Amino acid sequence: MFHPSTERLIDYWRNRAGDGRMPARASVDPGDFLDLLPQVFILGRGNGRYPFRLAGGFVTDLHARDLRGEDQLSMWALSHRLEVKSALEVARRRGEPVVVTADIRAHGVASVGMEVLLAPMTGSSGEADRFLGLYQPIAMMQRLMGRPAYELGVRRIQALAPTNAEAPRLRLASLDGRLIA
Repeated sequence: MFHPSTERLIDYWRNRAGDGRMPARASVDPGDFLDLLPQVFILGRGNGRYPFRLAGGFVTDLHARDLRGEDQLSMWALSHRLEVKSALEVARRRGEPVVVTADIRAHGVASVGMEVLLAPMTGSSGEADRFLGLYQPIAMMQRLMGRPAYELGVRRIQALAPTNAEAPRLRLASLDGRLIA
């Protein structure tokens, strides 16, 4: 279970997807979640990079700079970048969002927890080359004392299961070489 705002944007993404596919960028209307816009961002994808195409005010304020064109992977601790990149690619291939539970790190203060939603979308070409994202704090932002984040650190990455997926069924079980039901 995630923060209600994260759940809300996941539900919105799924409603826009329909038929078990990921939604097109053109089908996402920011007017449908105006209260979340400061925390929302959209990433592109190309040449091994995930540049910010747009970022809400909270996202830019947290990093204390305009992020357009900047690779989103550069926001993460160097030791976590490959893990985040892999999660983005898994989300893109599966057509399902991932949620990264992260630490916001700023100099001289304790880290603050945050959920980062990364939900794939298709661009005008029909290829999955965009991500709808959300920065959702899960702790008091005041702990950062107004200091900008210098990096994000991964606590956990959770891939969401498709809504139409069935739970795997047990087919055969044995105990000491004996078949059990």
